[in-house]
Amino acid sequence: MRDRFLRLLTTFAALLTLGVLLALATYILIRGIPCLRPSLFSPVYTSENVSLLPALINTLTVTALSLLFALPAGVGAAIYLGEYARRGSRLAAVVRLAAETLQGIPSILYGLFGYLLWGLRLGWGFSILGGALTLAVMILPVILRTTEEALRSVPDSWRESCLGLGAGRLRTITRVVLPAAAPGILAGAILSVGRVVGETAALLYPAGTATGVAESLFSSCRTLSIHMYALLSEGLHTDAAYATAVVLLVLVAGINTLSAILARRAVRRRWS
Repeated sequence: MRDRFLRLLTTFAALLTLGVLLALATYILIRGIPCLRPSLFSPVYTSENVSLLPALINTLTVTALSLLFALPAGVGAAIYLGEYARRGSRLAAVVRLAAETLQGIPSILYGLFGYLLWGLRLGWGFSILGGALTLAVMILPVILRTTEEALRSVPDSWRESCLGLGAGRLRTITRVVLPAAAPGILAGAILSVGRVVGETAALLYPAGTATGVAESLFSSCRTLSIHMYALLSEGLHTDAAYATAVVLLVLVAGINTLSAILARRAVRRRWS
């Protein structure tokens, strides 16, 4: 009876989570799809068409730059913690504590940090590069922790077998450990992409709210989430804000679906 009750309880929790997600998605689609119009995808933003296309391009650019900075650093730090650090290492303990602390910091503080460092201290002002670096710092703990857990899931017998055949530690990591942990690493990257695409507070200060496509790394810009926030704050284009929410939802769902397909193909290719 106790096992059945626990199973029913966990099933209810899963269905409740799914129901909340479907309710949010349905509400956004019902409110936003009728508001979609061709003028929202004009190449140039004006106060009449409130085009979201420049914000969409900026969103993809910021996401790519953030992963470019955060993914190598996060994966590298996780490899050190999981493969090279000794048990009881003080440095490893400090790195893990720092990652856990960074995960609990509100995103608005990341935005303030980015503005003070990149915008004022380095003199970049409002720039897409400053926003991407700020988001890279914000998602770095997520990538680090998920990658470390993925590396831990690889059996130690695989490492011992590879080392026993005469391979060095570096070859063992690159040829055995990392390919086996690739789905978990990709899952961390997907979580990071979802946070970057939907982030607003962390980008308001370092990136600004310029309506055009960023012409250089030091140009101000706005992403889809900031675009939607600005439209709702003005109160003049609420319908366009709901249409932007639909595009943002489809973008996140598309990125997650594509990443899942790539992960399955990578696993099949690895073991075929």
